[in-house]
Amino acid sequence: MNETATISGPPALEMRDLALGAMRDQSVSVAEEINWTVNAGEFWVVAGPQRSGKSDFLMLTGGLMSPTRGRHRCFGAEMPIFEEERLAERLRLGLVFDGGQLFNHLTIAENVALPLRYHENLTPDEAEPRVQAMLELAELSRFADCAPPAIARNWQKRAGLARALMLGPDVLLLDNPLARLDPRHANWWLNFLGQLARGQTALRAQPMTLVATSESFRPWRDHASHFALLNDGKFIPIGNRAALEASADALVRELLAGATDADASTSVQKK
Repeated sequence: MNETATISGPPALEMRDLALGAMRDQSVSVAEEINWTVNAGEFWVVAGPQRSGKSDFLMLTGGLMSPTRGRHRCFGAEMPIFEEERLAERLRLGLVFDGGQLFNHLTIAENVALPLRYHENLTPDEAEPRVQAMLELAELSRFADCAPPAIARNWQKRAGLARALMLGPDVLLLDNPLARLDPRHANWWLNFLGQLARGQTALRAQPMTLVATSESFRPWRDHASHFALLNDGKFIPIGNRAALEASADALVRELLAGATDADASTSVQKK
């Protein structure tokens, strides 16, 4: 069982009396009275049924939208951060979109290089060593010159992860990362994220703070350190693994015993 350790200092994420509206229509309430603290180095999984607002919640957590009420902080800084002069604070958060959200007119290597080109103003030649190292870490080297539509979704999602890691964020947010993955790829993600949480990759020696959304607790029970439920307009922090296992909530038990995100795939992806 993989354990993560918190890091001293201010909370990585903090929400107080927060209300969340839908990204497409802020007048539609997703959840009310959210009170949540994520300490640096913790690995959280937020699970809930389909259409419970998990993607909206993650977009708000990443600062891509504002709450309709309440306060949201990242390492003590008020969120969302839209000001250009505070960009360095915003870039402490990395976001992995469901499906990767790659640009189809760019190669996989060019997609992964985008943060270096845009935020660090590196030329392609200057960015290449770091891009190649990241592609190797994500086992994407053979797809470097491919366009996203030419490779399977399994690999597109990994490219989205590689791009989000290029600037070395302190917090990594992942929108349903195991969805529609075959079991082999799902296991790769679970093992890789566990290594990030423990600070055991070539990227960094310090544990990374992770928040992932999911439609099931089951695949994460031995990998994440903390768990929360989002459903029916309520966000409920459950706590650590022991609290998850001890929960008597019917939906928590269902999401803990039910099929994994990978099992729920309608078709097995090809390597």
